[in-house]
Amino acid sequence: MTLLRRLAILARVLAALAVAAPATAVAAETRSWDAIVAAARGQTVHFNAWGGSEQINAYIAWVGRQMADRNGITLVHVKLAVTTDAVARVLAERSAGRDRDGSVDLVWINGENFAAMKAAGLLHGPWVPLAPNFRYVDVIGKPTTVLDFTVPTDGLEAPWGMAQFVFLFDTAHLAEPPRSLDALADWIAREPGRFTYPQPPDFIGTTFLKQLLTSLAAEPGVLQRPVDDTDPDRVSAPLWAWLDRVGPSLWRAGRAYPASGPALQRLLADGEVAMAMAFNPAEASAAIAAGSLPDTVRTVTLEGGTLANTHFVAVPYNAAAKEAAMVVADFLMSAEAQAHKQDPRVWGDFTVLDVAALPEPDRRRFTELPLGVATLSPEELGPALSEPHPSWSRWLETEWTRRYAAGR
Repeated sequence: MTLLRRLAILARVLAALAVAAPATAVAAETRSWDAIVAAARGQTVHFNAWGGSEQINAYIAWVGRQMADRNGITLVHVKLAVTTDAVARVLAERSAGRDRDGSVDLVWINGENFAAMKAAGLLHGPWVPLAPNFRYVDVIGKPTTVLDFTVPTDGLEAPWGMAQFVFLFDTAHLAEPPRSLDALADWIAREPGRFTYPQPPDFIGTTFLKQLLTSLAAEPGVLQRPVDDTDPDRVSAPLWAWLDRVGPSLWRAGRAYPASGPALQRLLADGEVAMAMAFNPAEASAAIAAGSLPDTVRTVTLEGGTLANTHFVAVPYNAAAKEAAMVVADFLMSAEAQAHKQDPRVWGDFTVLDVAALPEPDRRRFTELPLGVATLSPEELGPALSEPHPSWSRWLETEWTRRYAAGR
């Protein structure tokens, strides 16, 4: 599917959601947790989640084995290219009157997709405060666990991972990585063909645009407002000026872009580029452990900070296996699942939990984890910048396509 075709579909889905009958919650969960667990046994959960990473796919398979052994739940990973595919399916089912026995039981979600589904009343709940493991989530120290791209979660989605945008670089080709956008632009000009970014609307590609926008905006606070409440052309002017400046010196002179974050990492592994990017501070370590990146790769952030957020799972209002989906989501928040996920040899995704508040045996799960050869410490990661309002994502993707990809 071409980029323009995918953006057109995304625009239609989100436009349909915008006019769908609004509701903050379709059905608040009132049953006891014991009753939910009992009803979950024997159910099959269709977990719609991005399928572009072997490590993440393996982790979800591990979760499936735990759920089968402990709760008699069958977990089916429905591998998505983009989350909007699952959102579109739920919307189509509601349009067809399929308010029960829906095909999506659990979805990996955040940002614009969550905001749209919440506004349209397409999510079950609130239910998250009922989940036993939610009490260990660090809602004070990590406020994005209950505030998704400026939108309150209101118990409609369960946090299961923390992320911060980082750059990967190969020390075999780049000894001192640039730490500012001006320095990055200068390096790109000196080393043409050695830098690129994934093509929006790929998640990493769009995140790179948002990072540029946030770092370069004269008044970053304006990005916390919906794009329609601002002057987006004026606010984004420094972003497009930066991209225009570096465009001719990008990989393939900016005439083509890798399709995804993993595709960009393959270019880094092959030595075609000297830098890549990810939204997981431990991704380089995990890739080195898996043998997909050389052990000379390291991680760096910008001096002014990089974007950070939380990612979640949610249960659609018409899910066929609501009970089992909630049980799976609760397990994803457990110390066992969170520590296994944070292991760079498994995934390296940082925890949403307040580790200091855990019982001692669970604290040890985290303190005994290896940091990873290419993983920065929390102090080295630097400031965590707030995500823009979710409406900026689609605007940036559309505008980027108009300027750089139209007619490709």
